[in-house]
Amino acid sequence: MKKRAMPLSSIVLALLLGVTACGNVTQHASEAEDDIVTYLEPNFFKTLYPPSAGFYANGGVLNQVTDRLLYQDPETLELSPWIATKLPEVNEDATEYTFDIRTDVTYSDGSPLTAENVVKNFDLYGKGDKSRKLTSSEQITNYDHGEVVDEDTVRFFFSEPAPGFAQATSSFNAGLLSDATLDKDTTGFAPGKATEIIGSGPFVIEDEQMNSSLTMKAREDYDWAPAESEHQGRAYIDGIKYVLAAEESVRTGGLVSGQGDIARQIEAPVEKHLQEQGLTISSHSTNGVTNQLAFRFRDPRMSDIRVRQAIIAGIDRDEILETLFSDSYPKANSVLSSSALGYQDMSQYYVYDPDKAQRLLDEAGWVRGEDGIRSKDGQRLTLNINEALPQPRSREVITKVQEQLARIGIEITLNPGDQAAQDADSKDINKVQIRHTMVGRADYDVLKSHLHSDNRDSLLNLDEETGELGDPELEKLLEQIASSPREEDRAEASAKAQRMMAEKAYALPLFEEPQVYGVQPYLEGFEEESIGRPNFYNVRINHDRLEESQ
Repeated sequence: MKKRAMPLSSIVLALLLGVTACGNVTQHASEAEDDIVTYLEPNFFKTLYPPSAGFYANGGVLNQVTDRLLYQDPETLELSPWIATKLPEVNEDATEYTFDIRTDVTYSDGSPLTAENVVKNFDLYGKGDKSRKLTSSEQITNYDHGEVVDEDTVRFFFSEPAPGFAQATSSFNAGLLSDATLDKDTTGFAPGKATEIIGSGPFVIEDEQMNSSLTMKAREDYDWAPAESEHQGRAYIDGIKYVLAAEESVRTGGLVSGQGDIARQIEAPVEKHLQEQGLTISSHSTNGVTNQLAFRFRDPRMSDIRVRQAIIAGIDRDEILETLFSDSYPKANSVLSSSALGYQDMSQYYVYDPDKAQRLLDEAGWVRGEDGIRSKDGQRLTLNINEALPQPRSREVITKVQEQLARIGIEITLNPGDQAAQDADSKDINKVQIRHTMVGRADYDVLKSHLHSDNRDSLLNLDEETGELGDPELEKLLEQIASSPREEDRAEASAKAQRMMAEKAYALPLFEEPQVYGVQPYLEGFEEESIGRPNFYNVRINHDRLEESQ
């Protein structure tokens, strides 16, 4: 009989004490009677309410325990049936969607996945419920209501065209949940309640140790994977041990020592080290808005386009990428990734030219002081940037930006605080004038999610005190992206929005943000879904290779 893996507490303790560095820990995580994959995750989940699950760690859990109406191929981005038996019938103006659904699907608590249940899911996700503090999904636009046509048919109605709805039904943000789960308030989806989240997916949450670990087991009777999946039926592995390993050194050490099978957010400097140790680096694009600096142009200092253009010309992105990142992080040439729907190359607007930056600031009336920082009318040119904690190496990126912009006379400060503080301060233009951000979604609508005043409003286009928009034309384009029935019109509006963002210097794209995983060589079949969250359904352990690696 094989020895069981070391308990979680012992793993973490051994890693923190540096035992692995001495070569004394050699037992592999998968050396157990059952095939349990140990997954090292840098963040614990914040909520398992699907519309609010954009945070990487949230989606990493929901993607294992929920199914969706449609499936999106992570490479081609094409949609295909899943719980729906075929692609939906859509009326001419994309205000009605009709889905035929399977009638043989059950949730892990034994309750059936019915037409009524599907409608209940989307009525909540599409409209939210303020009384329970449950938000609507930013991916579902213009939702009105759903109705049951018959036992295997549902129809959804929209007040205006909603061409992005089909793709939205393929996202873990639209993961289907049991009636009992849908009846919870926001606290029912928070940490401490994970075992009560009931989906119909291939794994079931069996145990939760608060802010420490989740144990998911394979569902024995699962038999409704997407038709595009490499296999049907029960997952190959017996379960997943989701372990919080916030420190990058712990994740890396866990992989090298064999205490972890896979780890997320492998930092660029250690990719080569892991490969030299025989591990695989798996990188997947998030297929949406690039990692970027969004400029709050309503701020008095940022209202002059010359200042925004100077910031763009004063930042050497090549230096940032060469110093901090690897080939897994391609330089961005638009506010959208090159693999995103509607991408347009806008690289001519994002050229490093410090001499031009200096001229622009001179023309705008910003004069250097004795310490090298510019001022105008008694105000220093000081701008604050949030630390994007979920994004790779945000603090290091902002530090490089500080160094580079100081050369042209702009002072950059880094906003302090944890995730809650960063989120709160980033909604206040007086606290954060430049937003370090990105958004993952494989649909044209991702630009609306990123910029629209009803969604994330990364530019803070809306003045909440007056209700006025700083740029109504941009808002109109975003609504065209989300509400034009024809794909050609959506693509055209997306192209115009990208050009507007470039011409008006509203943002500086940095790199195309990936999700980077370190994977043991004996772990086969690992893949990411369309925006880079892990998918363990097709994962299997090659025990011959496992023996060889010891």
